Amino acid sequence: MKINMLEYNKMLINNNISIIYSGPLWAEGIDGMAEFIQRRLDKDELTLSASQSVFSVFVEQLNNMLMYSVNKEQPENTDKPHTEASKGIFLMGKHDHSYFLQTGNYMKTSSVELLKSRIDHLNTLDKQQLRQFFKEQRKIEDNNPESKGGGIGLIEVARRATSKIDYDFIPCEDGITYFTMYVTI
Repeated sequence: MKINMLEYNKMLINNNISIIYSGPLWAEGIDGMAEFIQRRLDKDELTLSASQSVFSVFVEQLNNMLMYSVNKEQPENTDKPHTEASKGIFLMGKHDHSYFLQTGNYMKTSSVELLKSRIDHLNTLDKQQLRQFFKEQRKIEDNNPESKGGGIGLIEVARRATSKIDYDFIPCEDGITYFTMYVTI
C-alpha cells in the first residue's frame, strides 16, 4: 500500500503526535526506545518531575504491552537470546503543556474484566489514596494468575497521570480483544 507521506505528516502534526511506533517489541528494544524518549523530553526542556513522570509512564506502558500482548512474533534467527517479541503500537504527543501517551495491543478476552475493574478502581482514587494503595499493593501478592508482575505498574501510571486513565476494549475474534490505554501527563 502506498501512503501519501505529506498527508500522513500533516495528520501527525495536526494531532500533535511527535513519536509513533508500531511493530515488534522485546525487552532489549525498550532500552533504545527509552533513550530516544528521554532525548525528546530533554529537547522539550521539561521540569525534572514532569520528565520523570512521562518517562515512567512510557516504561510501564511498554512493559505491559511486552508482557500481555497475545500478538507475538518469533525471531527469524533462533540463536538470539530472546525467543519472541510482542507486537503493539505506541504513540506520544504534546498538547499545550501536557503530554499524552497511548498504547494498543491485542490481549486475551478472559483478562478484560480484571483489567477493566483495576483501572476503574484506580480512576476513583485521588493522589493520596493512590500513594497509600501503592504501598499496600507492594506488600501483597498479585491475584491475577496471568500477571507477570506485582500489579503495581498500573498504579504507578495512575499516580503519575494528571487525569484519569482512559481506555477502550474492542472485542475481536477467537478470545482476543484489542486494548488501548491513553494517559495524560
